[in-house]
Amino acid sequence: MQADGPRACRFGRRWYLNNESWHPSVPPFGEMKCILCWCVSGETHCQRQECPPTACTSPARRDNPCCAKCRAPDAPPDAREKVHDARAEAWSR
Repeated sequence: MQADGPRACRFGRRWYLNNESWHPSVPPFGEMKCILCWCVSGETHCQRQECPPTACTSPARRDNPCCAKCRAPDAPPDAREKVHDARAEAWSR
């Protein structure tokens, strides 16, 4: 017996249509944004985002929370936090 169309996938308590993709939610951690799952003819496939290797001693995760990148050589590790704190202080006045 053949199905009339592409089959959906069940992941946890939710159903996803064929070719639909999503970031899985894993209690108690919540949505796993670095993992992408997709439905292919009733089968769920998941893959962690691949990241290029870093060759620095203290990588940062600024633009992409899933992959670390090296900081600029002249920027101190807490430079971003100082900028953020200065902006927050200016707004609170």
